[in-house]
Amino acid sequence: MTDALDALRVAWTARWGEALEAWSKLTRLAPPQWCMTPEDEAREGLTDTFAQIRLDDHVVVLSARRLHEQHVSGFPVEIMAHEIGHHVFCPGDLADAGRVMARVRRGLPGKLQHAPMVANLYEDLLINDRLQRSAGLDLAGVWRALAGEGAGSRLWALYMSIYEHLWSLPRGELSRVRTDERTDLDAILGARLARVYAKDWLRGAGRFAALLLPYLEDGAVDDVLGTCMDMRGSRTGTIPDGLATVDDDEDDAVHPAFDPELSGVDGPPDARTRNDGRRTLDRHRSLGEYGKLLAALGVKANETDVAARYYRERALPHLVRFPTRRSPRAIEPLPEGLDLWDAGSPLERIDWVESIVRSPHVIPGVTTVERIYGDSPGREPRRAPVDLYVGIDCSGSMPAPRVLTSYPALAGTIVSLSALRAGARVKVVLSGEPRGETFAMPDFVRDERAILDVLTRYLGTGIGFGVHRLADTFDGRTPRDRAVHVLLLSDHDLFHLLDHEEGGETGWDVARRALPAARGGGTVVLNMLRGPSHPGMERLEADGWRVHCVSGWEQLVDFARDFSRRVYAEERRS
Repeated sequence: MTDALDALRVAWTARWGEALEAWSKLTRLAPPQWCMTPEDEAREGLTDTFAQIRLDDHVVVLSARRLHEQHVSGFPVEIMAHEIGHHVFCPGDLADAGRVMARVRRGLPGKLQHAPMVANLYEDLLINDRLQRSAGLDLAGVWRALAGEGAGSRLWALYMSIYEHLWSLPRGELSRVRTDERTDLDAILGARLARVYAKDWLRGAGRFAALLLPYLEDGAVDDVLGTCMDMRGSRTGTIPDGLATVDDDEDDAVHPAFDPELSGVDGPPDARTRNDGRRTLDRHRSLGEYGKLLAALGVKANETDVAARYYRERALPHLVRFPTRRSPRAIEPLPEGLDLWDAGSPLERIDWVESIVRSPHVIPGVTTVERIYGDSPGREPRRAPVDLYVGIDCSGSMPAPRVLTSYPALAGTIVSLSALRAGARVKVVLSGEPRGETFAMPDFVRDERAILDVLTRYLGTGIGFGVHRLADTFDGRTPRDRAVHVLLLSDHDLFHLLDHEEGGETGWDVARRALPAARGGGTVVLNMLRGPSHPGMERLEADGWRVHCVSGWEQLVDFARDFSRRVYAEERRS
C-alpha cells in the first residue's frame, strides 16, 4: 500500500502545472502538501476529506490515503484545480469567505450550525461549474465516483440534481435517487442561480442558503457530504478585516423563487426596508454576532483577540488627528554635503544630478552619491502631540467589553488610536470604586495592542470611576514631562466619588490638583441628562474641566470623533 500511495503522490504532483493552467497560465501557487498517514492528516487539520485549501497561507493539502479509499485517484487535475479555484475564484481569501458566510447565515434562520457546510457547497458549485464548462475537466466523473456516499439524502439529491441540470446530464445519473417534483424545481432554480450569479457570487450566497434551508435535516447532513467539505479544515488564528461592518446588501437572502432575475416573478416587498426603499439593517454587527461569524469561518482566536480586532475595526472610520501644541521652534533640513550612496541605502536618497555630474555612467555604490543634511531653526513652530489619559468607569453597571458591545470601550479606542496616529502616547485606567478594583497601565505607551487589551478588560466592581486614581499618575509630575489631556468616561455616580474622601482629601481635591499637573486640559463625559442647573457640573467647569453629557452610550461614538476634531482645531488656532 505504501508503494501505491507514493506512486499516487508522484503522479499527481507531476500534473500540478496542468491544474494551475486550468485557471490561467499566469496562476502561481506552491505545490500541494501531502499527507501519507493519519498522523500527517491530524497535524495538517485534514479531517473527513481528501483535499482542502487553507485560506490563511493558501496551501493545498492532499491525503493520498483518502484519495485512494474514496476511489478518486484518477482525477488529479480536477481535484487539484478545484482547490486552486478557492484561491483564484471563490472566495479568494479569508475576508471574502467571511462575507459569504455572513450572507449564508442570513439565509439559514434556525439552522446556523449548517452555515459552514452550505457556504462550502455554494463555493464548490460555482468552481465546479466553471471548470466543467470552461476548462473541459471531468468534474461530473468525480461526483460519479462519490455518488454512493449520498444515497438517500434529500440534500444530496438536490445538490446532485443541480449539477445534472447545469451539465445536461440524465436525471439520477449523479444523485442515484429519484427526485420528486419539488426537488426538481428547486434544482432548476439552483442551476439558474449558479449561472446568473457566477460573476456576482456574493449576492447569490444568501439565496443559495435559502434554497437549501428546507433540505437541512439534522443528524445526517455531515455524514452525507462530509467528504466534500474542503474548507472546513481552514483553521487559523488570522482574523480578516472588514467583518465588523455589515454590507448594505447582506440581508438580501431571498429565496430564488422570489428573485425576479431567476424566476421572472416579482417577490413580496421586503419588510426590512423603509418606505423610501433604504435598508434598516444595522450597519455594524454586535460583538456577539461578530464572534459567532468568526467561529463559523473557522478562526481560532481567543476572546481578547476577537474583542481587540472588533473595537479597532469599528474605530477606524472615526480616527482623526489628535490635538498638538506649539513648541518654541521647528527644525528644517539644511543641505551640508555629499556622501557615497551604497546598495544598502534607500533608493530615494540618491542625488541623481550630482551622481551624473560626477560620471555619466551610473554604477551603484561607485559613482552614486547622496545628500547629507543638517538641522537649522525653522520659522514655523513645531507641533508636539499631547499625550492622552483615558479613565473609564468599569463598575458593575457597565457591559463587559469582551462579551457585549461596550460603547465606552469603543469611544476609548477611537480617541486612543487617534492619539497614536498623531504620535502621542496613551495611558488607560479602568476603575470600579469605592471598595472595588482598579487596573491601570504602568505608564504612557505607544503600543496599540497593549492599549486595546486594557480597554477590553472588565472589572465589574464598585459604582464608578475612582477619581482618587488620578493622583497615582499626576502627583509628582514636573513641567519637563509631556502635556497630557485627561478624558474621563463615567455616569452620574462620578459625583459620589468626587465627594468620597480618601486619605484625608476628597475626589474634588484630587481632580482640581490633577488638571494643572496634566497641562493639556481635561474632559468629563457623563451618561446622564443635564438639566438647567447642576451644581456638580458647574463646579467641575469652574475647576477647568469640560463637561459633556450624552443621553445614551451609543452617542459616545459621535462624541469621540467630534471631541478629537474640536480640541485639535482649538489648539491649532492658539
